Amino acid sequence: MSDRVFLDTNVVVYAYDRHDPAKQARAQEILRDGLRDDTAVLSAQVLGEFLVTVTRRIPVPLSLPEAREVVELVGILCVVDIDRSLVKRARDTQQRYQINYWDSLIVAAAERSDCKRILSEDLQHGQSYHGVTVENPFLALPAS
Repeated sequence: MSDRVFLDTNVVVYAYDRHDPAKQARAQEILRDGLRDDTAVLSAQVLGEFLVTVTRRIPVPLSLPEAREVVELVGILCVVDIDRSLVKRARDTQQRYQINYWDSLIVAAAERSDCKRILSEDLQHGQSYHGVTVENPFLALPAS
């Protein structure tokens, strides 16, 4: 395994969601470090979920052109494509760990890209899936 870290959608969304300044600052720090050190990994799924979430589901949505610009920016990171073998691994992960399919696809993408960690607020902090451990990077922040 490497020092690569997989970023779940919520981390990228928080970097552009002004609703919670503490989470936004932490998410921006994670993205900045990942871009600088070339250690952050995303998947095509994360990019798609980000686009939908920041244009429709956050309190102050981004315009579609703004969101597309961000997708281009973060798309310079390593992006794991979704293909038949990744879907199969996700199905196997879903069955083995009893997690939802979309989360299992995140796990499969992190595993494929040789990540040691998944940064996520949605998956269970401390849980390990196929040797990839989930960390919630927002745990130490004060509640909003």
